[in-house]
Amino acid sequence: MNTARKRAATDAAALSPLHRVALVTGANRGLGFEVARQLAARGYSVLLGARDLARGRHAAKQIGGEAVAVPLDVTDARQIAELAAWIEREHGRLDVLVNNAGGHADREARAETATPESVRAALETNLLGAWQLCRALLPLMRRHRYGRIVNVTSGCATSATTDGIGYPAYRVSKAALNAYTRALAVEVAGSGILVNAVCPGWLATGLGGPGGGPVERGAASVVAAACLPEPGVNGALLRDGQRIAW
Repeated sequence: MNTARKRAATDAAALSPLHRVALVTGANRGLGFEVARQLAARGYSVLLGARDLARGRHAAKQIGGEAVAVPLDVTDARQIAELAAWIEREHGRLDVLVNNAGGHADREARAETATPESVRAALETNLLGAWQLCRALLPLMRRHRYGRIVNVTSGCATSATTDGIGYPAYRVSKAALNAYTRALAVEVAGSGILVNAVCPGWLATGLGGPGGGPVERGAASVVAAACLPEPGVNGALLRDGQRIAW
Protein backbone atom coordinates (compact mmCIF):
# COMPACT_ATOMS: atom_id res chain seq x y z
CA MET A 1 0.00 0.00 0.00
CA ASN A 2 1.51 3.39 -0.98
CA THR A 3 1.79 6.34 1.43
CA ALA A 4 -1.27 8.20 0.14
CA ARG A 5 -3.43 5.10 0.37
CA LYS A 6 -2.20 4.36 3.89
CA ARG A 7 -3.06 7.92 4.92
CA ALA A 8 -6.55 7.62 3.41
CA ALA A 9 -7.17 4.35 5.25
CA THR A 10 -5.95 5.86 8.54
CA ASP A 11 -8.15 8.95 8.09
CA ALA A 12 -11.19 6.76 7.38
CA ALA A 13 -10.61 4.60 10.44
CA ALA A 14 -10.20 7.66 12.68
CA LEU A 15 -13.30 9.46 11.45
CA SER A 16 -15.76 10.14 14.24
CA PRO A 17 -19.28 8.69 13.95
CA LEU A 18 -20.42 12.32 14.18
CA HIS A 19 -19.07 12.75 10.66
CA ARG A 20 -20.25 9.44 9.25
CA VAL A 21 -23.27 9.15 7.00
CA ALA A 22 -25.56 6.10 6.99
CA LEU A 23 -28.44 5.16 4.70
CA VAL A 24 -31.07 2.75 6.01
CA THR A 25 -33.67 1.53 3.54
CA GLY A 26 -37.24 0.82 4.59
CA ALA A 27 -36.63 3.03 7.61
CA ASN A 28 -39.96 4.67 8.29
CA ARG A 29 -41.16 1.81 10.54
CA GLY A 30 -40.29 -1.49 12.18
CA LEU A 31 -36.75 -2.80 12.11
CA GLY A 32 -35.47 -0.11 9.74
CA PHE A 33 -36.72 2.68 11.98
CA GLU A 34 -35.08 1.15 15.04
CA VAL A 35 -31.79 0.63 13.18
CA ALA A 36 -31.86 4.28 12.11
CA ARG A 37 -32.66 5.37 15.67
CA GLN A 38 -29.78 3.38 17.14
CA LEU A 39 -27.31 4.66 14.54
CA ALA A 40 -28.42 8.24 15.22
CA ALA A 41 -27.91 7.62 18.95
CA ARG A 42 -24.32 6.65 18.13
CA GLY A 43 -23.80 9.99 16.38
CA TYR A 44 -24.29 9.03 12.75
CA SER A 45 -26.01 11.32 10.27
CA VAL A 46 -28.81 8.98 9.20
CA LEU A 47 -30.76 9.02 5.95
CA LEU A 48 -34.08 7.21 6.27
CA GLY A 49 -35.06 5.70 2.93
CA ALA A 50 -38.83 5.51 2.57
CA ARG A 51 -41.27 4.92 -0.28
CA ASP A 52 -43.78 7.16 1.51
CA LEU A 53 -41.84 10.37 2.10
CA ALA A 54 -44.45 11.79 4.50
CA ARG A 55 -44.09 8.75 6.74
CA GLY A 56 -40.33 8.96 6.39
CA ARG A 57 -40.33 12.57 7.52
CA HIS A 58 -42.50 11.71 10.49
CA ALA A 59 -40.04 8.96 11.45
CA ALA A 60 -37.05 11.28 11.04
CA LYS A 61 -38.76 13.87 13.25
CA GLN A 62 -39.23 11.22 15.93
CA ILE A 63 -35.52 10.41 15.83
CA GLY A 64 -34.42 14.03 15.71
CA GLY A 65 -30.84 15.21 15.41
CA GLU A 66 -29.43 14.93 11.90
CA ALA A 67 -31.90 12.26 10.76
CA VAL A 68 -33.32 13.07 7.33
CA ALA A 69 -35.92 11.23 5.27
CA VAL A 70 -35.15 10.58 1.61
CA PRO A 71 -37.52 9.18 -1.04
CA LEU A 72 -36.50 5.66 -1.95
CA ASP A 73 -38.25 2.80 -3.67
CA VAL A 74 -35.54 0.15 -3.99
CA THR A 75 -37.20 -1.24 -7.14
CA ASP A 76 -36.89 2.12 -8.93
CA ALA A 77 -33.51 2.35 -10.65
CA ARG A 78 -33.95 6.03 -11.55
CA GLN A 79 -34.77 6.98 -7.96
CA ILE A 80 -31.70 5.08 -6.76
CA ALA A 81 -29.49 6.99 -9.21
CA GLU A 82 -31.01 10.31 -8.14
CA LEU A 83 -30.45 9.50 -4.47
CA ALA A 84 -26.82 8.52 -5.08
CA ALA A 85 -26.23 11.84 -6.86
CA TRP A 86 -27.94 13.75 -4.02
CA ILE A 87 -25.84 12.03 -1.36
CA GLU A 88 -22.69 12.91 -3.27
CA ARG A 89 -23.74 16.56 -3.56
CA GLU A 90 -24.94 16.96 0.01
CA HIS A 91 -22.46 14.80 1.91
CA GLY A 92 -19.66 13.80 -0.43
CA ARG A 93 -19.54 10.37 1.18
CA LEU A 94 -21.53 7.39 2.39
CA ASP A 95 -20.09 5.23 5.15
CA VAL A 96 -22.89 2.79 5.99
CA LEU A 97 -25.56 1.17 3.83
CA VAL A 98 -28.17 -0.99 5.54
CA ASN A 99 -30.25 -2.85 2.97
CA ASN A 100 -33.27 -3.43 5.19
CA ALA A 101 -36.17 -2.85 2.79
CA GLY A 102 -37.90 -6.14 2.12
CA GLY A 103 -41.20 -7.87 1.87
CA HIS A 104 -43.25 -10.44 -0.01
CA ALA A 105 -43.47 -12.82 2.94
CA ASP A 106 -45.62 -15.38 1.12
CA ARG A 107 -46.32 -17.52 4.19
CA GLU A 108 -49.21 -19.52 2.75
CA ALA A 109 -47.62 -20.15 -0.67
CA ARG A 110 -45.92 -23.39 -1.67
CA ALA A 111 -42.90 -23.87 -3.91
CA GLU A 112 -44.91 -26.24 -6.10
CA THR A 113 -47.57 -23.68 -6.93
CA ALA A 114 -45.96 -20.24 -6.36
CA THR A 115 -46.50 -17.98 -9.34
CA PRO A 116 -43.62 -16.50 -11.33
CA GLU A 117 -45.09 -13.07 -10.60
CA SER A 118 -44.75 -13.51 -6.83
CA VAL A 119 -41.21 -14.82 -7.14
CA ARG A 120 -40.24 -11.98 -9.46
CA ALA A 121 -41.66 -9.38 -7.06
CA ALA A 122 -39.74 -10.87 -4.13
CA LEU A 123 -36.50 -10.89 -6.09
CA GLU A 124 -37.01 -7.30 -7.26
CA THR A 125 -37.25 -6.04 -3.68
CA ASN A 126 -35.17 -8.43 -1.59
CA LEU A 127 -32.30 -9.07 -4.00
CA LEU A 128 -32.16 -6.57 -6.84
CA GLY A 129 -33.01 -3.61 -4.64
CA ALA A 130 -29.94 -4.24 -2.49
CA TRP A 131 -27.84 -5.06 -5.56
CA GLN A 132 -28.71 -1.80 -7.32
CA LEU A 133 -28.05 0.28 -4.22
CA CYS A 134 -24.64 -1.31 -3.68
CA ARG A 135 -23.76 -0.70 -7.32
CA ALA A 136 -24.78 2.95 -7.09
CA LEU A 137 -23.23 3.75 -3.71
CA LEU A 138 -20.03 1.73 -3.57
CA PRO A 139 -18.08 4.44 -5.45
CA LEU A 140 -18.72 6.83 -2.54
CA MET A 141 -17.30 4.25 -0.14
CA ARG A 142 -14.31 3.43 -2.32
CA ARG A 143 -13.44 7.12 -2.53
CA HIS A 144 -12.64 7.18 1.20
CA ARG A 145 -11.61 3.54 1.51
CA TYR A 146 -14.24 2.94 4.18
CA GLY A 147 -17.67 1.37 4.14
CA ARG A 148 -20.00 -1.01 5.94
CA ILE A 149 -22.73 -2.76 3.97
CA VAL A 150 -25.29 -4.79 5.89
CA ASN A 151 -27.80 -6.92 4.02
CA VAL A 152 -30.72 -7.87 6.26
CA THR A 153 -31.60 -11.50 5.59
CA SER A 154 -33.52 -14.33 7.23
CA GLY A 155 -32.71 -17.58 8.94
CA CYS A 156 -35.37 -19.29 6.83
CA ALA A 157 -33.09 -18.80 3.82
CA THR A 158 -30.12 -20.73 5.22
CA SER A 159 -29.03 -24.32 4.86
CA ALA A 160 -29.74 -24.77 8.56
CA THR A 161 -33.45 -24.53 7.76
CA THR A 162 -34.34 -27.49 5.58
CA ASP A 163 -37.77 -28.54 6.78
CA GLY A 164 -39.72 -25.29 6.58
CA ILE A 165 -42.92 -24.99 4.55
CA GLY A 166 -44.21 -21.73 3.20
CA TYR A 167 -42.51 -18.48 2.20
CA PRO A 168 -41.01 -19.99 -0.99
CA ALA A 169 -40.45 -16.73 -2.90
CA TYR A 170 -39.22 -14.97 0.22
CA ARG A 171 -36.82 -17.81 1.08
CA VAL A 172 -35.37 -17.95 -2.41
CA SER A 173 -34.94 -14.18 -2.64
CA LYS A 174 -33.15 -14.01 0.71
CA ALA A 175 -30.96 -17.02 -0.16
CA ALA A 176 -29.98 -15.16 -3.33
CA LEU A 177 -29.19 -12.09 -1.22
CA ASN A 178 -26.93 -14.24 0.94
CA ALA A 179 -25.06 -15.45 -2.15
CA TYR A 180 -24.72 -11.87 -3.39
CA THR A 181 -23.35 -10.81 -0.01
CA ARG A 182 -20.57 -13.38 -0.19
CA ALA A 183 -19.71 -12.55 -3.79
CA LEU A 184 -19.48 -8.82 -3.13
CA ALA A 185 -17.49 -9.32 0.08
CA VAL A 186 -14.82 -11.22 -1.84
CA GLU A 187 -14.59 -8.47 -4.46
CA VAL A 188 -14.15 -5.62 -1.97
CA ALA A 189 -11.82 -7.45 0.44
CA GLY A 190 -8.91 -5.24 1.44
CA SER A 191 -10.59 -2.03 0.29
CA GLY A 192 -11.72 -0.86 3.74
CA ILE A 193 -15.28 -1.94 2.93
CA LEU A 194 -16.92 -4.79 4.82
CA VAL A 195 -20.02 -6.58 3.53
CA ASN A 196 -22.04 -8.87 5.76
CA ALA A 197 -25.50 -10.33 6.04
CA VAL A 198 -27.41 -10.16 9.32
CA CYS A 199 -30.32 -12.30 10.40
CA PRO A 200 -32.13 -10.25 13.05
CA GLY A 201 -34.34 -13.19 14.03
CA TRP A 202 -38.11 -13.37 14.16
CA LEU A 203 -39.26 -9.94 15.28
CA ALA A 204 -42.58 -8.44 16.25
CA THR A 205 -42.84 -6.13 13.22
CA GLY A 206 -45.41 -5.61 10.51
CA LEU A 207 -43.62 -8.25 8.44
CA GLY A 208 -42.88 -10.67 11.28
CA GLY A 209 -46.24 -10.39 12.99
CA PRO A 210 -47.12 -10.95 16.64
CA GLY A 211 -45.11 -13.40 18.71
CA GLY A 212 -41.70 -12.25 17.53
CA GLY A 213 -38.86 -10.96 19.66
CA PRO A 214 -38.11 -7.35 20.55
CA VAL A 215 -37.25 -5.12 17.61
CA GLU A 216 -34.55 -3.41 19.66
CA ARG A 217 -32.51 -6.61 19.92
CA GLY A 218 -32.77 -7.40 16.22
CA ALA A 219 -31.77 -3.86 15.35
CA ALA A 220 -28.78 -3.99 17.70
CA SER A 221 -27.46 -6.98 15.74
CA VAL A 222 -27.72 -5.00 12.50
CA VAL A 223 -26.15 -1.90 14.01
CA ALA A 224 -23.22 -3.92 15.38
CA ALA A 225 -22.41 -5.07 11.84
CA ALA A 226 -22.82 -1.52 10.55
CA CYS A 227 -20.27 -0.25 13.08
CA LEU A 228 -17.62 -2.98 12.85
CA PRO A 229 -14.13 -1.76 13.71
CA GLU A 230 -11.04 -2.55 11.68
CA PRO A 231 -10.12 -5.28 11.09
CA GLY A 232 -13.64 -6.62 10.98
CA VAL A 233 -15.39 -9.72 9.75
CA ASN A 234 -16.24 -9.69 6.04
CA GLY A 235 -18.56 -11.94 4.08
CA ALA A 236 -20.26 -13.49 7.11
CA LEU A 237 -23.82 -14.26 8.10
CA LEU A 238 -24.33 -12.91 11.61
CA ARG A 239 -26.95 -13.08 14.32
CA ASP A 240 -26.43 -11.30 17.64
CA GLY A 241 -22.85 -10.68 16.60
CA GLN A 242 -22.06 -14.38 16.07
CA ARG A 243 -21.53 -16.27 12.82
CA ILE A 244 -24.28 -18.68 11.91
CA ALA A 245 -24.43 -21.31 9.17
CA TRP A 246 -25.37 -20.19 5.68
